[in-house]
Amino acid sequence: MNKQMKRLYEAAEKVLGISGRGSQAAIGRLIGSSSQKIKNWELREAISKDGLIKLSKALHISIDWLEYGRGPMMAPGAILDAPVASKRSKNKLQNSISEPAAMGTRRIPLISYVQAGHWMDAVNCFLPDDIQEWLLTDLDLPDSCFGLQIKGDSMLPEFKEGDRIIVDPTVEPRPGDFVVAQNGKEEATFKKYRPRGNNAKGRFVFELIPLNEDYPICRSDQMPIRIIGVMVEHRKYRKR
Repeated sequence: MNKQMKRLYEAAEKVLGISGRGSQAAIGRLIGSSSQKIKNWELREAISKDGLIKLSKALHISIDWLEYGRGPMMAPGAILDAPVASKRSKNKLQNSISEPAAMGTRRIPLISYVQAGHWMDAVNCFLPDDIQEWLLTDLDLPDSCFGLQIKGDSMLPEFKEGDRIIVDPTVEPRPGDFVVAQNGKEEATFKKYRPRGNNAKGRFVFELIPLNEDYPICRSDQMPIRIIGVMVEHRKYRKR
């Protein structure tokens, strides 16, 4: 069994009050999925990105802990006085950051590069009042999406400083996608995604490519890189 699933079962026992593989059906129901999907995660090397986000929100646990075993199990601000399965309404957190606005639009929080670097955990504890600015979009996006304002010139000529993007953490990156990633530093980075396949040790390797050739390429086998989300919208702003 992979380590992520061991941690998931540990969280299920603490939050739901049930233990072992018997919790598969309960976990599936909690995130609107089937017990078979939970079994598939157990057979695979890791839980899917979408699954990590859903589990974090449903169980109020830290994605960083679930995915990597880092930090505390519970998400910042989570208070559990009984299993979620029996008192879910009392324990529900305000972890839906993006909000409905006018009909046909949705408000997406515009955050900093530092916040983006910790977004997988921050989405569980930020409240709407913590957001200084919002972007409106008519895209049908999940609650975990966020906006980012481009800084620097590493992505010229396509992305200029001041442009804004909307990022979806639930989307799996494909070759050529533009992604926001955390590369071991406090801040996030925005680059083009390029998979390189498995290396000699059988580990999947990908690169983060700057469009500006003056900047270096980052490889996941040379430094720790975590994909935070995929860009789903780009807004260009022209200065006069």
